[in-house]
Amino acid sequence: MKPPRVLMVAVLFFFSFQAMEAADWPQWRGPDRNGISPETGLLKEWPKDGPKLLWRNDDIDYGYSTPAVVGDFIYLLSNKGMDDESVRALAVRDGKQLWSTRLGKVGPNKGMQFPAARSTPTVDGPRLYALGSAGDLACLETATGKIQWQKSLPADFGGQPGNWAYSESPLIDGDHLICTPGGKEATLLSLNKKTGEVIWKSALAEGDQAAYASAIVVEVGGVKQYVDFLHKGLVGVDANTGKFLWRYSKTADGMGMNIQTPVVHEAYIYSAARRTGGGLVKLRPEKEGIAAEQVYYERNLPTAIGGAVLLNGYLYGTTGDELACAEFETGKVKWHEKCVGAGAICCADGRLYIHGENGEVALVQATPDAYHEMGRFTPSDQPKRTRPPMEKAWAYPVVANSRLYIRDLGTLWCYDIRESQSKK
Repeated sequence: MKPPRVLMVAVLFFFSFQAMEAADWPQWRGPDRNGISPETGLLKEWPKDGPKLLWRNDDIDYGYSTPAVVGDFIYLLSNKGMDDESVRALAVRDGKQLWSTRLGKVGPNKGMQFPAARSTPTVDGPRLYALGSAGDLACLETATGKIQWQKSLPADFGGQPGNWAYSESPLIDGDHLICTPGGKEATLLSLNKKTGEVIWKSALAEGDQAAYASAIVVEVGGVKQYVDFLHKGLVGVDANTGKFLWRYSKTADGMGMNIQTPVVHEAYIYSAARRTGGGLVKLRPEKEGIAAEQVYYERNLPTAIGGAVLLNGYLYGTTGDELACAEFETGKVKWHEKCVGAGAICCADGRLYIHGENGEVALVQATPDAYHEMGRFTPSDQPKRTRPPMEKAWAYPVVANSRLYIRDLGTLWCYDIRESQSKK
């Protein structure tokens, strides 16, 4: 018997809706920590002046923190002066502040260069986890901002941040919270996310300082591990015990300016630093643990602090002054183009969103055949920088629930990027 026509229409509508379903951005670099949103139904090309501006909030105070967006809430870190770094919740509908909770002071920086809030909060159901630049780690209620528990990475775990304070965004994996105090006591650390109690401390022999990347989950040969880019290189530790497994140091910057979060696909991991280059390692199980074998190391690959994304076997990201596309497993560059110069990147619906360090925002097709720019604009009323030209637009772009969020110092812009909206 044929199904009723009404039922068929309802089924088709359901699946069409599912295909266009929006998605939250609950943590650093999105749902899977890879800079990619699963959203579809977004603008394929922007009008001359960019997508429609829904609202702008110029009163979020200072910082480079990328927002996390879940449901009707936006969460970010900001600082007001050097004594008040806080977690803030804003309303998606209009950007107005809903609550603010102080974490602590702004962390010390080498020569006090660019002291400010840096980390992205991690949202996990009714709780969020935030790390202040001075190492103040807290679990808060998402609805109210009430602190459930709090730790200090330097005071409680002998933490040693890099020259430019803590920048890491906490990783939640099951019941574990993973973070990187740095130092000899707890180079990497696993806490119970509900109580803050220690599960394990990973004290690496080198006692690496923390750098500025954020940890990711990797599983190879049945061994689950946490991988992070520390002061002296890329490392992997056993997820259950914190036992050291392997290290790769070729891409580490001599001053510890290791900022890019690693990119992983199966047994391959890409890391890069701006003053060194980009390198790929392949992890191979051994009797004694895991070996990291270098596949390639090149200087003309995505190395800028704005990260890289992997889509359909190709790596996209910016170098010092260009956007580049390269084969992930070979390092062969397919194309490079000036675009907006160095910048931060994310991807959604087959398009790259690049927030240039110069403040411009570009939309580019994620395809290896050639560079195809589909729009570019500069958000209105750019902020005044305290130390031009050294200080730049460093916050990553975010695509969440058919909106594009751009943060720069004390301003957050929100744009409508739905494909179904009225044309200008």
